[in-house]
Amino acid sequence: MSAAPYVCFSHGKESGPWGSKIAAMAEVARDRGLVVDSIDYRGMDDPRARVEKLVAHCAPLDRPLLLVGSSMGGHVAAAASARLPDVRGLFLLAPAFFMPGYEEHTPVPQAGRIAIVHGWRDDVVPPENSVRFAREYRAGLHMIDGDHRLTEQIYDINRFFNWFLDDVTGVRDR
Repeated sequence: MSAAPYVCFSHGKESGPWGSKIAAMAEVARDRGLVVDSIDYRGMDDPRARVEKLVAHCAPLDRPLLLVGSSMGGHVAAAASARLPDVRGLFLLAPAFFMPGYEEHTPVPQAGRIAIVHGWRDDVVPPENSVRFAREYRAGLHMIDGDHRLTEQIYDINRFFNWFLDDVTGVRDR
């Protein structure tokens, strides 16, 4: 039997590694017996440097990967997925894709399953960007009544994250 999947979180530009959303999702993953970590990117504004840090952290791991990212962290997780072996899934919150002036930097993901949660009232990353990405890469898409931070929607996010984990791990909630 292979090792339990490793769930690695990537926070957004203005956030930290154990903010409220990541802490809540980490608890969901731990309740399933999954190994959880969150990378600290504070002080790193360049998304390419963040991708390099995530790849360096996850490349030596000998187990399936689940990458979770919020905003810029979603971009970072998707970009890293193309460079890491055995990425079983990407779970992305309001990912910073197709941003004006940076459209050509939107990554091409490589993952067994992709799910996106995005708020209709997001004034940082237009919701249409996630719709476009989901269409292009046949990702699951959950559009909810929320803003960019989605802090008021943690219950819904965890519900979608549970479903995602059911699909990619086969490990049911205990």
